[in-house]
Amino acid sequence: MVDDLLARGYLNLSVLDISSTALAVAKERLGDKANKVNWLCGDLTTFAFTRHQYDVWHDRAVFHFLTRATDRAAYVRQVAHAVRPGGHVIVATFGPEGPTRCSGLDVVRYDPGVLHGEFGPKFQLVKHVAELHRTPAGSVQQFTYCYCNI
Repeated sequence: MVDDLLARGYLNLSVLDISSTALAVAKERLGDKANKVNWLCGDLTTFAFTRHQYDVWHDRAVFHFLTRATDRAAYVRQVAHAVRPGGHVIVATFGPEGPTRCSGLDVVRYDPGVLHGEFGPKFQLVKHVAELHRTPAGSVQQFTYCYCNI
């Protein structure tokens, strides 16, 4: 996604990953363009985000790995802290018909109501969509996307 955003001229982009190896791969793929991105390595449930720093938060396939309620609550607090009032939050998780495990890890599957319920009334649901994603291996996985304003 960061590749496409840079190609479209977006600025002030940050990418957070718990894996320094994943970040290194992305940086290498981008080449010189990697210098235009703020690369963050850490656990997003505890990362020291600057308050109201972001206009848009986009998560595709992290939230569904948070199987403990305490981790999900920490995530939601982090988003509320990091995204400015009036900002946008897009979260994608496995849908109700998605896999129960991914990369050897358990996941939580969500329909739009349950996913939005995890975030609560501070997050105003604007739109939700379902997507059937074809993996590189050829299998199909159902995703639920929720788009909210905060």
